[in-house]
Amino acid sequence: MSAGIEREIGRIYHEESRRVLATLIRLLGDFDVAEEALQDAFAVAVERWTSEGIPANPRAWLVSTGRFRAVDRLRRDARFVSSIDELEQSTTPLHVPAPELDDDSGVEDDQLRLIFTCCHPALASESQVALTLRTVCGLTTEEIARAFLVPISTMAQRLVRATGKIRAARIPYRIPPSNELAERIDAVLAVVYHVFTEGYAATSGDELIRRELCSEAIRLARLVVELMPNASEANALLALLLLHDARRDARSTATGDLILLEDQDRARWNRAQIDEGIVRVEAVLRRSRAGPYAIQAAIAALHAKASTAAETDWRQIAALYALLVERAPNPVVELNHAVAVAMVDGPQRGLLLVEAIEARGELRGYHLLEAARGDMLRRLGRRDAAIRAYEKALGLSTLEPERRFLKSRISELQSLGSAPTPAGS
Repeated sequence: MSAGIEREIGRIYHEESRRVLATLIRLLGDFDVAEEALQDAFAVAVERWTSEGIPANPRAWLVSTGRFRAVDRLRRDARFVSSIDELEQSTTPLHVPAPELDDDSGVEDDQLRLIFTCCHPALASESQVALTLRTVCGLTTEEIARAFLVPISTMAQRLVRATGKIRAARIPYRIPPSNELAERIDAVLAVVYHVFTEGYAATSGDELIRRELCSEAIRLARLVVELMPNASEANALLALLLLHDARRDARSTATGDLILLEDQDRARWNRAQIDEGIVRVEAVLRRSRAGPYAIQAAIAALHAKASTAAETDWRQIAALYALLVERAPNPVVELNHAVAVAMVDGPQRGLLLVEAIEARGELRGYHLLEAARGDMLRRLGRRDAAIRAYEKALGLSTLEPERRFLKSRISELQSLGSAPTPAGS
């Protein structure tokens, strides 16, 4: 296989596999069968596309191939005779729109259908989001466990129970009627938020940003807004994603190294996305009580409005984080609040808040807590303590760009040599 074809197949897998899977689940009616069909389809693609070339509509080809491979597999397994009959007697034509025509598919979008299926109220709330992350965006069980700060074994059990319940209860694969949307929308928005978060700040791997997940989350957020145009938090979430994604190209160097917010070239920020995000969040704040996504979007807007890092209104950001802690208590939000307080009242005050969070044990093993502690200790001139904190963060981090950044911080501090601890620190 030529290197060019291999790269292109890899790109198609990253960009299209979850949308292909969503369609296969609709057509085949079973999560596990659809997963196998997806893998079969790509195995055939690797073999055929190498010699025949990549088809004009790879997604349609993969769906068609996956479906037929699944039918063949079911035909060989007597336990699924009834499923074969149902599939073969179906008169519904297979139609997968070309990618360039699919962006405005609205409620007919297969991935949005799948999200609403996984977010059925019959499932426990934590299982709704976790299952959708596993199915819709293909996160590993380990990645999802890290996002939820739970053991991998616990998350694996949740996923198994959730898929089993969908199968046993025959939960329909559809967008629910309008009178049922409200009971699912919070989970749906949480899914889109987590998809974007994993794309914008990956939990593991070689790349800081998984661009295909960021783009997919924004696409899904737009579909939800089209479905529920007056839902304040849906609009606020879209604003939040746009404002963060606007900084995407400035967050890393050409070699993939991390660039801190304060050091980013703001001329590389996407002004069109920033403008749209600000308009959306301001409209939400004018007409309704600020929810968690609206508060986060307001924080992102303050960063986006600052033409330089020095002009950032950290006092207002700290106040908004305090409001967010009040309305949506979360230890990670508290950590962000501590970082903002450190920018307003100094690193010693921020460090006290970090240590209070740590004392409760809720963020044990969370590398960003140690990284934040290291930064505050560094600013206080407590070199040795800062090195220890950065080393702990390094030991916990599984993302290579973050690991390289932490190593550089440690090297910088080590090059300073031993220094006396400042009085009163």
